[in-house]
Amino acid sequence: MATKAFQKIYTKISQITKATCSLKATGVGYDELATIDGKLAQVVKIAGDEVTLQVFEGTGGIPTNAEVVFLGKAPSLKVSDQLAGRFFDAYGNAIDGGPQIEGKEVEIGGPSVNPVRRKQPSELIATGIAGIDLNNTLVSGQKIPFFADPDQPFNQVMANVALRAETDKIILGAMGMTNDDYLYFKNVFSNAGALDRIISFINTTENPPVERLLIPDMALTAAEYFAVEKNEKVLVLLSDMTSYADALAIVSNRMDQIPSKDSMPGSLYSDLAKIYEKAVQFPSGGSITIIAVTTLSGGDITHAVPDNTGYITEGQLFLRRDSDIGKVIVDPFRSLSRLKQLVSGKKTRKDHPQVMNAAVRLYADAANAKTKMENGFDLTDYDERTLDFAKDYSNQLLAIDVNLNTTEMLDVTWGLFGKYFQPEEVNIKRELVEQYWPKENL
Repeated sequence: MATKAFQKIYTKISQITKATCSLKATGVGYDELATIDGKLAQVVKIAGDEVTLQVFEGTGGIPTNAEVVFLGKAPSLKVSDQLAGRFFDAYGNAIDGGPQIEGKEVEIGGPSVNPVRRKQPSELIATGIAGIDLNNTLVSGQKIPFFADPDQPFNQVMANVALRAETDKIILGAMGMTNDDYLYFKNVFSNAGALDRIISFINTTENPPVERLLIPDMALTAAEYFAVEKNEKVLVLLSDMTSYADALAIVSNRMDQIPSKDSMPGSLYSDLAKIYEKAVQFPSGGSITIIAVTTLSGGDITHAVPDNTGYITEGQLFLRRDSDIGKVIVDPFRSLSRLKQLVSGKKTRKDHPQVMNAAVRLYADAANAKTKMENGFDLTDYDERTLDFAKDYSNQLLAIDVNLNTTEMLDVTWGLFGKYFQPEEVNIKRELVEQYWPKENL
């Protein structure tokens, strides 16, 4: 062993697997970074003086006498206001051609916030997408996934949410993203003039999959800086958590761990919970809200990744293509925000909960009418009207390209009620009908 400027250097590796190298070393810590033959690695196991390191790029070409240099620190991110408007890789290095960040160095992956320091979430986060704001209102400090098929435009939805959300900072953590999608995000953010409040950590398909494991921690470390130090409302967008889980599976497989359900590691639940539990509302006003895309393979909601995610998060947003209007919508039947009642009708207009429930009920009646039609039954006049209502409701409110504030969403819905139904068919409190029902339809 040699020591150079506080760095421990070893040259005797005892074991090499597909992903790891083991050697005898002292005075190193868990998660500490090292380089092995110039490749970045991280300590994943310590048993006595036997240390096992995971090599991010894989161990191909590493000889047993390779130089192992321990860097004396875990992965970290320099945090300061300079982060805003910038693009970084999984290690927190700038990839947008701008200068490196000056700031306080913080280890990533710290513990989540003590429950005593948390406050009951009560602030509305408006996204401008009615399928979310009207039916599944988001609350600051919430954690919620988008479940979507891989061919759906979930990255466009994420970009729309980033541009429209009424928050102080947006932090994008992209895992396994194509270069096209990376450039799409970069162009959309730049063209909208919104870069000053958006921070992006990017791992593309060309980067080693293992690096994806660093992205959520990088994004959340930046989020904690702005939420805690600056008391800002921060929205963290993570896409795609299935890519993250696949990277976990690659690592555990290379380390010869026995896989669990759907070839995922047994630690999947705690690995996901460690990320999602960083969502928090602080009493001081700062908050971290997490929206994460989970792609479904073959639409399978029972797969280990969405299945575990559902236990951890407070609801889900479900994207599907509506064949009647040819657009992707936020499905009102399979989407759910478990915290919406904390703001619906309290931070939004008083008619919000009743309008939301009435519209979804009429949409359900339309689904029943559609089933009757497909089975060859005659439709009543009411059935016909619900089908027409459902098309307009999907087009003008549920579609992901809709951009309205909550008041406009409610007014549009009242307009549709008045166009297709009588007040008694809609089943809303009399005083609300008298106040909001379109006068020309009364």
